[in-house]
Amino acid sequence: MTDLEFRPAGQPAPNGPQTTNLADILERVLDKGIVIAGDIKIDLLDIELLTIRLRLFVASVDTAKKAGIDWWETDPALSSKASRNALKDENRELKARLRELESSADEARGHPAHEQTGRKTEGGRG
Repeated sequence: MTDLEFRPAGQPAPNGPQTTNLADILERVLDKGIVIAGDIKIDLLDIELLTIRLRLFVASVDTAKKAGIDWWETDPALSSKASRNALKDENRELKARLRELESSADEARGHPAHEQTGRKTEGGRG
């Protein structure tokens, strides 16, 4: 039997090269994070037509938060909490706008805005 058959799995040979499996590499990348950056630039006769700047940050959620990156928490498409907050903000803005419009309409009809009681008028409107 050879030396490889007696060694426990995952242990390197005493004087041989150390092997690393994909899981170990992925764990290190996610733990530390890795940045891949590149630029694509298209020029024609020294005139810049297009520049694309690519920045890729690969890391775990915890590592990204430590780096100050947490945009997924505030993106309504990615976070249900952010989506609820966005809906609440939109609702609040729409209610404020509705109050402004109702106030303007009342003033145009000759009714002061401060006299609104919320009761229906004779015409069924309130």
